Amino acid sequence: MNIVVTGGAGFIGSHLCTRLLDEGHTVLCVDNLLTGSIRNITSLLPDSRFTFLQHDVTQPFHCEAEAIFHLASPASPIGYMEHPIETILVNSQGTYQMLELARKQHARFLVASTSEIYGDPLVHPQTEEYWGNVNSIGPRACYDESKRLSETLTMEYYRQYHLDIRIVRIFNTYGPNSQIHDGRMIPNFITQALKNEPLIIYGDGNKTRSICYVSDMVDGLMRAMFTPNTTGEVFNLGNTEEHTVHEYAQTIIQFCGSSSNILFETSRIDDPERRRPNIDKAQRILGWQLHVTMEEGLKRTIEWFSNHTNQLSIIS
Repeated sequence: MNIVVTGGAGFIGSHLCTRLLDEGHTVLCVDNLLTGSIRNITSLLPDSRFTFLQHDVTQPFHCEAEAIFHLASPASPIGYMEHPIETILVNSQGTYQMLELARKQHARFLVASTSEIYGDPLVHPQTEEYWGNVNSIGPRACYDESKRLSETLTMEYYRQYHLDIRIVRIFNTYGPNSQIHDGRMIPNFITQALKNEPLIIYGDGNKTRSICYVSDMVDGLMRAMFTPNTTGEVFNLGNTEEHTVHEYAQTIIQFCGSSSNILFETSRIDDPERRRPNIDKAQRILGWQLHVTMEEGLKRTIEWFSNHTNQLSIIS
């Protein structure tokens, strides 16, 4: 198939492009490199079935497409807080442009939403039916609320035009190709531990997270797009194994063989207390299962970060 991946030079997008090529598809990777990186797709550029287009998807463009994965958006707190307007626009105007392209091309469409649409959840674990608890004027709203609008736009194209859409809410994901200066928990902790610097925890360390290795996430995205009879469906994708932030910090220090200690700083505004998906629907309809354990995934990720010591030194 001819497949478009917006945000394809980003963390998850680059792994998705690789998986699509491995399965024989032709891929157009579209990214304006605001938070993505050419480094993530360098190995793909020689492939004749892979094309990179540096472009802002808030502006229209033409291509042939049978399926569109819309992943374009800053996704880390540092990314969307540094670029709040761009984040709002890519998740509203950018989603509109990609839905229009899908409508004109009669293409399948998948929009990458986020667990952040649940805000600081009052329901645990979070199911797809939960509407969320979001501060619409807080510092994270540029991401949270624009992703909610992205979902709204996508569902209206389903209702109005019968477009073949699906929505995937991505929970915390980690692995190679992360931005070194990502600002999220796992990249932060690994970077700090490899440099034997203190691991900074925002809050008392008792907040919980569940982390999904990127190859499992990509498998879920593929299944959501290509499993029959998924039109109009919403899926949570993430890991159900829940640990405290303090436990993650201790584990990473151990796996890195680091001399780092742990420092606690003031909690970030609107940072969720608990975060764990209910993935029963994805398991039932998509046959999706997790394969990479936390131990294995963290060791692979630490190895990748260790091999990028030159980048670590740049931000020292």
